Amino acid sequence: MAPTTRRTEAEVQAFQASPELSANLQRVLIDLIELHLQGKQAHWNVVGTNFRDLHLQLDELVDFARDASDTVAERMRALDAVPDGRSDTVAGSTTLPQFPAYEHNTTEVVDLITGRAYAAVDTIRAVHDAVDAEDPSTADILHQLIDGLEKLAWLIKSENRKV
Repeated sequence: MAPTTRRTEAEVQAFQASPELSANLQRVLIDLIELHLQGKQAHWNVVGTNFRDLHLQLDELVDFARDASDTVAERMRALDAVPDGRSDTVAGSTTLPQFPAYEHNTTEVVDLITGRAYAAVDTIRAVHDAVDAEDPSTADILHQLIDGLEKLAWLIKSENRKV
């Protein structure tokens, strides 16, 4: 066994996110918050065939997006970055398309909400490599978010699939 040398207290430093890592995680956070909000808007205003099943699926997506945004924000805090989830910030910087007002039938909502889920995944994929280069542990979180969002989008979009 190789001898070890104890480090001094001064040599032990916490990892801190660079400005680039902070900005990339902020982008992901914003789109996850917006996905949560748009999912709720869809949940409240969906009507039509298979309403109940889609209504419940939308809550699953909302719960996932809300939990994911909390995970990202808390990861940012663990790395001494400051998340900004204020409504003005979200509205001013999300990349998700705007969700239309009023009621929508289930077929429309399936297409609208899966498009938003894939837009959030696109944001995560866009920042992934830069995040991975600086902090592979945070990139692992992003992998889980991609997997979860793509699975939920697949389950929802299968409502409209015809064979």
